[in-house]
Amino acid sequence: MKGKRILLIVGGGIAAYKSLDLVRRLRERGMSVCAVLTDGGSQFVTPLALASLSGQEVHQELFSLTAEARMGHIELSRDADLIVIAPATADLLAKAAQGLANDLASTLLLATDTRVLAAPSMNLRMWLHPATQRNVATLRGDGMLFVGPNDGDMACGEFGPGRMAEPLEIVAAVEAALAGNTAIPLPMAQSAAPGPLAGLRVVVTSGPTHEPIDPVRYIANRSSGKQGHAIAQAAAAAGASVVLVSGPVTVPDPAGVETVHVETARDMLEAVEGALPADIFIAAAAVADWRVGAALAEKLKKGASGPPTLGLVENPDILATVAQAARRPPLVVGFAAETEKVIEHAQAKLARKNCDLIVANDVSPASGVMGGDANTVHLVTKDGVETWPKLPKQEVAQRLIARLAALIKESGA
Repeated sequence: MKGKRILLIVGGGIAAYKSLDLVRRLRERGMSVCAVLTDGGSQFVTPLALASLSGQEVHQELFSLTAEARMGHIELSRDADLIVIAPATADLLAKAAQGLANDLASTLLLATDTRVLAAPSMNLRMWLHPATQRNVATLRGDGMLFVGPNDGDMACGEFGPGRMAEPLEIVAAVEAALAGNTAIPLPMAQSAAPGPLAGLRVVVTSGPTHEPIDPVRYIANRSSGKQGHAIAQAAAAAGASVVLVSGPVTVPDPAGVETVHVETARDMLEAVEGALPADIFIAAAAVADWRVGAALAEKLKKGASGPPTLGLVENPDILATVAQAARRPPLVVGFAAETEKVIEHAQAKLARKNCDLIVANDVSPASGVMGGDANTVHLVTKDGVETWPKLPKQEVAQRLIARLAALIKESGA
C-alpha cells in the first residue's frame, strides 16, 4: 500500500482522538494522509495535531481564496486513492445520503470520483434510529464502504452499537478497499455506450432463506445478501435487464433492478422459474439445505421430555434445477460457500450441478466474508481455477460481470 493517498475526513465526535492514531498507523504503512477537519471535529482535536502527524496542511474551509482559485475542493476529492471518514457522525452520513454540500467535508463527498470508507461513531440510539439506518442503507447502495461500528461503552455512559472501530480495524478495511479499483466512473460515462450485457436478461438470487420451525423461529444462515445484490447492480450497470430474487436481507434493493422478495427455498425456486427464460443465471443466494418437514402452527414450548426432535427434509436444489431445466440459460453460475477444502468442494459441485462456473469462497468465521464488505473468490471452471485477491464485494461483482459478458460473447449466445 506504499504510496497510496488517503483523504481523511474527521467528523465531530469524541472518537476523533482515535483519528490521530489512525493517521500514524496509515503513515507507518507508507500511505500519505491529507486531513479535512470539520467544525465539529475541531472541538475534539486540533489542526496542529493533525498537521503534525500527517505532515500536511489540514483543510477546514470550503471557501479558501488561495485554494478556490484552483478549485481546491475538487482537487482534494480527486487526488486521493481512497476517502476515509473517521469518525463518521450521523450528521455527515445524513448529508452524504441526501447529497448536501454546505461545508468542505460534505462537498468533497459529493464531488469525489473515489470510493469512500466510513467508520461510524455515535450514540447507540442515534445509530439505531430508523433515519440513520435508512441513510446507511442508501449509502451502501451507492457504493460507500463501512467498517464498524462496534459494541462498547459510550462516552455518554451507555453501552451498545455505535463505538467507532479501532484504528487497526480501519487500517485493515483501508487495505482491503485499496486492493480493488477505488475509482468511480461518472454515470454519463457508463451510459455513453451500450453496456456489454445490453439486450440480455439476467436472473440473480441473493441472501439467505428462512425455513420456519414455528411462527417465531426459523432455520437460516449468516448471509447478508451484499454480494448477490452487488452482482445484480453490476449486471444492471452493464446494460442487462435484471431480476433479483432476494431472501430476507437488510440491504436495500439495487436501483434499476426488478427485485422479488421471498422467504423460503421453495418460494425462491418458484420465483426463479417464473423469471426464466434468461441468458444468465447467477445463484449467489445461500439457500438453506434443509427445512422442517412440518412447521408447527403454534410456538414450540419447553417440556419435561426435553428438547424436541425436528424432522428435517431436503430443500429443492435451485442451482441444479435451473442447470438441468429445459429452458436452461446459456450461462449458469453457482456459488460455493465453504469452510474447508474450498477448491475441491467447488470442483465437485461444478460437475454435480451441471453449471458452467462456480464462484467459490471461504466463509469460515476468520474470513469475515459472511456479513462483511470484502470477499476472496476463486473462479472454478472445467478448464481450471482462477483466484482473485481480497476485494470489496462491489469490485468482485464488477469483475465477475465483466468475465461473464466475455464468456457470453465468446459462446455467441
